[in-house]
Amino acid sequence: MPSDTSASGTLPTTGYRDLLRNREFAGLYAGFTLTVAASTLSGFALGTLVDHQTRSPFLTAVSMYGATFATVLGALTLMSVADGNRPRRTLVALQCLSLVSVAAQAVPGLPLAARFGLLLVLGFFQSLGTGTRMGLLAEVVPTSAYALARSLMNITSGGTAVLGYAVGAVLLRYLSPYGVFVAATALTGAGSVIVAVTVRERSIRLTRRPGLRQTWTTNTALLSRSGQRALLLNLWVPNGLIVGCEALFISYAPDHAGAFLAAGSAGMLLGDLTVGRLLTAGQRRRCAFALRLLLALPYLLFALHPPVPAATAAVFIASAGFAATLPLQEQLLEATPDPVRGQVQGVESAGRMTWQGVGAAIAGGLAQWFTPGTAITAVAAVSVAVTVLSRPFVVRARAVRVETVDT
Repeated sequence: MPSDTSASGTLPTTGYRDLLRNREFAGLYAGFTLTVAASTLSGFALGTLVDHQTRSPFLTAVSMYGATFATVLGALTLMSVADGNRPRRTLVALQCLSLVSVAAQAVPGLPLAARFGLLLVLGFFQSLGTGTRMGLLAEVVPTSAYALARSLMNITSGGTAVLGYAVGAVLLRYLSPYGVFVAATALTGAGSVIVAVTVRERSIRLTRRPGLRQTWTTNTALLSRSGQRALLLNLWVPNGLIVGCEALFISYAPDHAGAFLAAGSAGMLLGDLTVGRLLTAGQRRRCAFALRLLLALPYLLFALHPPVPAATAAVFIASAGFAATLPLQEQLLEATPDPVRGQVQGVESAGRMTWQGVGAAIAGGLAQWFTPGTAITAVAAVSVAVTVLSRPFVVRARAVRVETVDT
């Protein structure tokens, strides 16, 4: 686990303002915010483009979250770069490679096959970048402020997505999807520059060369522990299935998809703000199961084909349940040795994003045969079942961790 003081000598933090006074955290935070904004705009633009060209719920859903399929490739091959001895340089280089992928989407007339190929490239580099960023985060803030820092980043992610979908909907009224891709490219480039000028290189890092062998060694050790497997399962599967529900919003109600997506992002923002800022670590862990249920249960309302205001409210309430990731991420970090925490956090994030792609594919496939509303209901029901059936394993993992610490 990270030490109680960062390597840069910062004092323990107590609030968001204290965190933002840390120059390195502020740089990571700003770069992350711009990356999320760019991803939101490009995803919405691509989903709209594919929907107009194909009218296929499956292809539209996959286009919005297709980049997440490639995150698992990063987790299985080169995720150990997240714990390399020059993480700042690595992060800047990875963001520059992502910049090229986003910019290529702005080329008019590009075949859909090429666009989906670019999604895989983007997802691969984003997964490695996330692992590197989270590894740096655990070093630039104290352990006591880690949950607060993740909460702020999650809140910002939700708020930025709200604005991104709203702005994207407005831009698409006046610009083509290609113009929105250009805006996303500019945001990605700005994020790379900010990280480059604010984050310093870390000196205490692994001396082993990162690569395929090192990645597999760490991943095997991670997945061999039943407690960590249970935590990863609950971080990945329920969330991914609900993102699959969100991927059907364009097909379910094309004229109101922006409102649904914005409501979901706003609900996630509220949940992370409440759970990360107002609850203690113990309270967060006690409410984690209820939050995972809240994440899926409101979507069962779609079986009744509710009016738009009721459906929007259901999406808003459900999305507060995404805050369940905070206590689970805390438990995973506590069980992770210092030298590989960047890779483990990268694997967690990559798996979560991959399951978003899997969830989108499952939901989109169901919607091809049934209605989007029926598909949303079915996928939400599976999410509830996974949460309930896996609960004993999560409780057991917590008990084992406490027993180990006491010993």
